[in-house]
Amino acid sequence: MLSIEEYIEFIRKKHNGQKRKQGTPYYLHPLAVCNILKDRGFSIEYQIAGLFHDLLEDTDTTYDEIKEISNLDIAEAVRLVTKEQGYNMEDYINRIKNNNIARMVKLADRLHNLSETYLTSKEFQRKYIEETNKWFIKLAENTVFENEIKQELNKLISNYK
Repeated sequence: MLSIEEYIEFIRKKHNGQKRKQGTPYYLHPLAVCNILKDRGFSIEYQIAGLFHDLLEDTDTTYDEIKEISNLDIAEAVRLVTKEQGYNMEDYINRIKNNNIARMVKLADRLHNLSETYLTSKEFQRKYIEETNKWFIKLAENTVFENEIKQELNKLISNYK
């Protein structure tokens, strides 16, 4: 395994030129997800999976490449949180909930996204509110993310009105 700094440099290069909806460099998002996991006491494997969580979906990185520079557990968690073309949300959530690394990474991802969704269009905010209520409140039950996700969702709802 590489150092966390080397993994950060890897994702920075892979996400080079990509921007978030609000215009910030994209790699700052997986870095924030990694830091959320770190701040809540999750192991380095969870943190690396947080750094890598969008690589399969948004870059030319392969599953084998992730497995080679990290390990099978991290690669599998990243695969599980990757949305495929035409995915079914119920199947997607069911896959994630049975893998603890994938579940915690997805919840950290949702928490970070919720904290920045107020910067997006009202239509995107509405969709995100509905999706969080339908799928992610239940996914977060009995985890360290349960209360924070509810709080961020309530802030977003208040801002949306």
